[in-house]
Amino acid sequence: MKHPAYESNPVLDKLPEHLKQFIKPQNYEDYTAIDQAVWRYVMRKNVEYLSKVAHSSYLEGLTKTGISIDHIPNMYGMNRILKEIGWAAVAVDGFIPPAAFMEFQAYNVLVIASDIRQLENIEYTPAPDIIHEGAGHAPIIANPEYAEYLRRFGEIGAKAISSAKDYELYDAVRHLSIIKEAEGTPQVEIEKAEQHIAHLQENMGKPSEMALIRNLHWWTVEYGLIGTPDNPKIYGAGLLSSIGESAWCMTDEVKKLPYTIEAAFTGFDITQPQPQLFVTPDFAHLSQVLEDFANTMALRTGGLKGVQKLVDSKALGTVELSTGLQISGYFEGVISHDGKPVYLKTTGPTALAYREKELVSHGIENHPDGFGAPVGKLKGINLAIEDMGPRDLKAYNIFEGERVRLEFEGGVLVEGEIITGTRNLKGEIILITFRDCRVSHNDTVLFLPEWGWYHMPVGEKITSAFNGPADLKSFNLISHELTETTIKKTRDSEKIQLEAYYQRVREYREGTNTTISRSKLFSEFRERFPLDWLLPIELYELAVAGNKKELASDIKAHLETVKQQRPEVGHLIDDGLALVNDAIVRA
Repeated sequence: MKHPAYESNPVLDKLPEHLKQFIKPQNYEDYTAIDQAVWRYVMRKNVEYLSKVAHSSYLEGLTKTGISIDHIPNMYGMNRILKEIGWAAVAVDGFIPPAAFMEFQAYNVLVIASDIRQLENIEYTPAPDIIHEGAGHAPIIANPEYAEYLRRFGEIGAKAISSAKDYELYDAVRHLSIIKEAEGTPQVEIEKAEQHIAHLQENMGKPSEMALIRNLHWWTVEYGLIGTPDNPKIYGAGLLSSIGESAWCMTDEVKKLPYTIEAAFTGFDITQPQPQLFVTPDFAHLSQVLEDFANTMALRTGGLKGVQKLVDSKALGTVELSTGLQISGYFEGVISHDGKPVYLKTTGPTALAYREKELVSHGIENHPDGFGAPVGKLKGINLAIEDMGPRDLKAYNIFEGERVRLEFEGGVLVEGEIITGTRNLKGEIILITFRDCRVSHNDTVLFLPEWGWYHMPVGEKITSAFNGPADLKSFNLISHELTETTIKKTRDSEKIQLEAYYQRVREYREGTNTTISRSKLFSEFRERFPLDWLLPIELYELAVAGNKKELASDIKAHLETVKQQRPEVGHLIDDGLALVNDAIVRA
């Protein structure tokens, strides 16, 4: 498979093929001067404010991860610095499936939506963008304790089992984020998408493991506070990247609760400011809560409930037996007896593995039409097959060349001639192969001799059930197709002219073209774009820096007019002017 062009490094080299399908080129040259101005405004505002309220790792991390206040980060440049702390970053197209997002984290890779919010959404956007990902997530991972939490979260989260409704909700949220950030989307279309999400959320039924662990992710990685409820600091990326919510969250309007596993059962709405936030005393506590949650997952509990979760998910998953044998496929059903699973059944391609490595001759090409496996002890025998030594096996005729009748507790009956057994490195039998075999449960036939050889996994219990295959190479996972892609900004002649003005100001500030008359440029711009507010602030900064008092005064007066005509941006203008004036005072 051909992958989009990106510069690899030792961390990215370790990514499995199915994750590389989500990576896209950053296309740095597509960022306009307006995009750069938006990044610069948000970052200057954030750094000025967050220096007072963010965890100390944030400002340190900006330096360590190579993130500039004045320029949108270039992924290549970030990766050269991130590799020093064992991480990397890749560009993706908006939201990607939650399991893939988690899995990237497990490989120490940040996924960064490379688009940037429009000027109209400068304070907050529901769509992932480079301000949220690059300025929010990246700096904090310079803290080793937090970086390990993020990696471990990804490792556990990628194994969380989703429900079929989770996938539907993911598509709906992705759709809303795309149309809400797109220019000119009719309000009625946005409202329809929001109503669809609200309907889905109200009818999700019992939350899946993925839904619960996503709540934990939201209340820590995205919207986490650290310290005490009375004196919290910000570390969550959603707060670090939102100049609106980072201030709002510190007010008494937002409840501050101690962070516990109960956060997993607290839902969130991406379209609204959060009414409450959770405060962890330190980063180590995050890892403790994560482990407590993992102990509730089918990954660690297995059993009948674990298999049933996989059946309900209708997605590719894995069951691990007590011998370590792993069965990966789409689980169709499970027969139970006295609250325990006694027979598993997959549909379609199935693979067998041991310790995440596919067993030779047991890939999907060997089991293309589903697979069945009894679970438990033999009836009337206290010793499980897996615990039998060679003498025990011979005593019960479980031996090559013998024709046997194995009746399991729970009513599953396996009758056939044993061909061979497959053993693990310890010499323990994990799979028995039969010919001329019939498998049944009461009056239900589960396998017939004419279907070929029957491979019977050995295992008294199901110790684990989790999302995805045991061996990533067993299945073709390079099949994800986005239902829709992010909508690129349209650029008519007016927009192109506006970008040209921003570019001229940028060139002057960076010293690449200082022959521009700032006064003349301001006069032209005010005439042509009387309601734009961000470029006049950048011009005001240049005027103050160049001691052009008259020009600075004219720009300030013009911005007062803009505030009257566009009161919704008044606070943004005031904040922009304050940034310039505060910088002069500090200088």
